[in-house]
Amino acid sequence: MPTTVKAYVASSPTADLTPGTVERRDPGDFDVQISIRYTGICHSDIHAARGDWASSYPLVVGHEIVGVVEAIGPKVTRHSVGDRVGVGCFVDSCRECINCRAGEEQYCLQGATSTYNSFGRDGLPTAGGYSTSIVVDENYVLRIPDGIPLQDAAPLLCAGITMYAPLRNWKAGPGKRVAIIGMGGLGHMGVKIAAALGAEVTVLSQSLKKQEDAVRLGANSYYATSEPATFEYLKGQLDLIINTVSADIDVDAYLSLLALDGTMVLVGLPSKPLSQRAWSLVEFRRNLSGSRMGGIRQTQEMLDFCAAHGLGADVEVIHASQINEAFERVLASDVRYRFVIDAATF
Repeated sequence: MPTTVKAYVASSPTADLTPGTVERRDPGDFDVQISIRYTGICHSDIHAARGDWASSYPLVVGHEIVGVVEAIGPKVTRHSVGDRVGVGCFVDSCRECINCRAGEEQYCLQGATSTYNSFGRDGLPTAGGYSTSIVVDENYVLRIPDGIPLQDAAPLLCAGITMYAPLRNWKAGPGKRVAIIGMGGLGHMGVKIAAALGAEVTVLSQSLKKQEDAVRLGANSYYATSEPATFEYLKGQLDLIINTVSADIDVDAYLSLLALDGTMVLVGLPSKPLSQRAWSLVEFRRNLSGSRMGGIRQTQEMLDFCAAHGLGADVEVIHASQINEAFERVLASDVRYRFVIDAATF
């Protein structure tokens, strides 16, 4: 029979999240039951909970989940009771399309099953990590290396892999000049990972208020985009730009910073359509692309890489009763750099 567990629930797009419950299925043959210890707060959680995207209520959000295996199905081979594990942005996919077979489940042609606000194979809605327990197929559960504290690991399941994927896919490393637009939950992990990969790292932010943090995390340089001189000085100087912000920006101005064959990758999701001149791309054979999170294989690679380099997110651990306040602080950019909920407080 399904198990009822504690959760924080959004009952409507205008209501605060409040204490409630969610039903979890009993572990099937290949399922892993996870006792959640920490869950990160992602900007996507706020969009979903507040109805900015198509959502069904009641809704339990959260896709930066870490915890400990408390039970497994009889045919599970990948994980054991007591293992430190995590769950990211999706909990299933078709497993048959060309992208799934290539280990790129996030680009499943049938649509990967999101950790929340989606529907599982049983036809029931999925519910996320703002809860005390979750049951997930073993193939979509990640191993958390011992070298990363669990609370610091939670944001890696979304913010970490969202930055690692484009940095790896566009071959950031020694000799590559990489810029990160935005110094928030995504951006601060981009700086850490790009620096660990050996790239020359520049941060582009509206003001200089986070410059000290950026340098501490590994940035070689930092520029305020509110200063017109920034765009003159950096013109044609960068190989890769990753834009983490959701605000509308002058895409042409940023494209002008790319050298020959340089690429600008979008990971933030502006609410309005982008507009740029064709000449901005044609002029120096520049590229404009986008990237989602990584697949299961690459996410595990990212976790192992972070452990090997002593990387985790900079987090502020909060009580569950602070979730609604934390949402407001995220919207106000008042966090350095990711909120993580202590699941023991649900």
